[in-house]
Order: sequence, then structure tokens, then C-alpha cells
Amino acid sequence: MPTVSRLAHLAFIFVFALAASFATFDDAQARRAGGGGFGSRGTRTYSAPPTTSTAPTTAAPIQRSMTPQPTTTPQVAPQPGITTPRPGFFSGFGRSMIGGLLVGGLFGMLLGQGFGGGFGFLGMLLQIALVIGALMLAVRFFANRQQSSAAAASPRSSFGGPPPANTSFHIPTIGASAAPAQPRSSAPDEIGLRQTDLDRFEQLLTEIQTAYGKEDYGTIRALTTPEAMSYLAEELGENATKGVRNSVSNVHLLQGDVAEAWHEDNADYATLAMRYSSVDAMLDRTTGRLVDGDDRNPSEATELWTFVRKPGSDWKLSAIQGTEVARH
Repeated sequence: MPTVSRLAHLAFIFVFALAASFATFDDAQARRAGGGGFGSRGTRTYSAPPTTSTAPTTAAPIQRSMTPQPTTTPQVAPQPGITTPRPGFFSGFGRSMIGGLLVGGLFGMLLGQGFGGGFGFLGMLLQIALVIGALMLAVRFFANRQQSSAAAASPRSSFGGPPPANTSFHIPTIGASAAPAQPRSSAPDEIGLRQTDLDRFEQLLTEIQTAYGKEDYGTIRALTTPEAMSYLAEELGENATKGVRNSVSNVHLLQGDVAEAWHEDNADYATLAMRYSSVDAMLDRTTGRLVDGDDRNPSEATELWTFVRKPGSDWKLSAIQGTEVARH
């Protein structure tokens, strides 16, 4: 029995140590966006950004966000090319009017007065003329209504009107040492980003990563939205609780392009796919001993960063989504 108890005790210690090692590895890989996205992309928070030549795979969904998830009620969309038929003249008011006139005439005939009532054949002709005139007016009235409705419902043709706005805008590749990317026929840029904006995105990538590695809360707060700052500060706090520090240095953008850019709620949003290299390692806070990663050789990662800009202010980081585990 003592031998069995001792073996069980050793097995428990082994399993616990193995689980702890996996937990440390997972935490290292989950830094920032490796295990899923966080932050806000406005109304597109829970929609995957388009793939690009830099990030050809679908981005990880945003799992932590203060933006409430939309609740939509499924609606049956009308099939294209099928319109609801409007009731014809003989299926509504016209049919009722003609039926009433015919029934009135039949009752007149049964009572011995005929269609002419008490005025004989001349009166009958007068009544028939009145009926025909009323029918022609009714037909013309309903025809004009149908033409007006059709003109209001049909889209403007390309003749006589301004052509639709072309929202496609070619965005150059960002990054001084970027590899040549495949040209895209249309980039979903709805706000018209400039090269100065792309240069600023590259600067923010380096500045935020470096500040994160130095645990510089003040710089991170100045370059991110309050929501993004809260998630980054939470990760730094968890590292401190575990007695480790995430060292990030020598950040260089290798390739990048615009996934999408749009305007909503008096703010501009831009989601950038960026492949960058950095020396990324998890170190012991006290001894500086390497816990995970590589503190000498750079590794590569591809992430999608979303920036937001309000009138009169600079771009700030609002969300990060990962696409793959960093390659060492």
C-alpha cells in the first residue's frame, strides 16, 4: 500500500507539472491576440475583416469586447426578379363598379324598366354612354397610378443621372522592407487613406509593441483606446502575478495592407493586416531567465490591427486580431 500511495503521489506531481508547463506555453502564445481578438471595430466588431495578400486566412474572431453583440430577427428576403403583383382594374374597384351597374340594369329589366329606366330607348343610350365614360375615366386614373408607382419604385437608370460612386482605392503596401504584394482589383477603403496614415500605422505598431514589452502604461494609454488599454493592462497584470515579463523588442514591419476602412458614428476606422518580426520572449521577472520564446532571434507574426480616429485627434489602436501562431 505505501508503494501504491507513493506512485500515486508521484503521478499527481508529474501531471501537475505537465499542466503547468502547458499553461505557461498557452499564456505566452495568447499574448495580445495569439489566442483570439479583443477590442472594438464599431458595428463590424463581430464581422470578419476581408482577407488580404498579407493575411490570406480569416482573422480570429474578437472574443473580448465591450461592444454588445447585435441581435437580429431572421427575415424572409424577397426573391430577386419576383415582385408582388398589383391588383388589376378588374380585380378591385373596377370589378365592383361594373358588377353594380350590371346588377342594377338587370334589376331594372326584371321590373320592366330595362337599362333605360323610365326614359325609353333614348334614356338607355344615355345611361350606356355615362357608364362607358365612367369606365374610361376609371381606367385612365388607375393607369396613371400604376405608372407613377412604377417610376418611384424602379432604380435610376444610367442615362441622365450621375454614375455610381467608385469606392475602390488602391492602397500601396506599407513597410519599408515589405515584400511585393499581389495587386488587388478593389480595396474596401471608404475614407481614402493616405500614405501619411499608413506611415502612422507602422509607427504605432512599433511604439505600442515596444511599450508593451517595457510595461510602459503611460505610453500604451496614450496610443490606444480606453477599452484596448484595459485588455493590454489586464494581460500585463496577469504576467506580473505569474512572476514573468513579456519582453518585446526590435519590432519591424515586413509587409502590410489595408483590409478595410470605413466611417461611422463620427469616427474613422481602419483595419490593417500586418506581418512583422520582433524579438519576443517571456522572462522571469526576478532573474531574467528565459521562460518561453526566444530572447535572441526574431520571430514573425501576422495580426490585424484596427485603428480609430475621431475628428481633431490622431489614430489610436482599438482592436487586435490574430491569424496564426507566431513562427520562430
